[in-house]
Amino acid sequence: MTASSIIDSNNDEYYMELALRLSLKAYSLGETPIGAIIVHNNHIIGKGFNQVETLKDATAHAEMIALTAAQSTLGDWRLTDCILYVTKEPCPMCAGAISHTRIKRVVFALSDPKAGAAGSAMNILQFPTLNHRCDITSKVKEEEARQIIQKFFRERRLAKKQQF
Repeated sequence: MTASSIIDSNNDEYYMELALRLSLKAYSLGETPIGAIIVHNNHIIGKGFNQVETLKDATAHAEMIALTAAQSTLGDWRLTDCILYVTKEPCPMCAGAISHTRIKRVVFALSDPKAGAAGSAMNILQFPTLNHRCDITSKVKEEEARQIIQKFFRERRLAKKQQF
């Protein structure tokens, strides 16, 4: 094992903390609180948070926005040697885009057993017939992400209940 292949979990926690902060921006806008950061050579080159309701765009997931920003920063659609940090396991749409952009590694906080496409419900990121497969690290700052999402949905359910 070379020094460059060692994964520094402290870096994972640092960048996930930044993604969690972005999820709080989504939360403040009434969006599902998910944030994403893309890192290349220890530099943030893309970031995003859910903006589906704000932009009236079903594709405005945190990962998609971060991917677009990173591609613009690098001037290339290929994001090889990049790491994506996201607060919730990517959905199938995002996982497809992540695979197509050739992200090297995906780090997520909270698994999604119903629709997660990085190993929970399915695994598009490592699908054997695709021409690219991502390394996956899960459960980084999982409890922090869980608390944010649970609080968000608890508040939404309470608000709906009060409408009736």
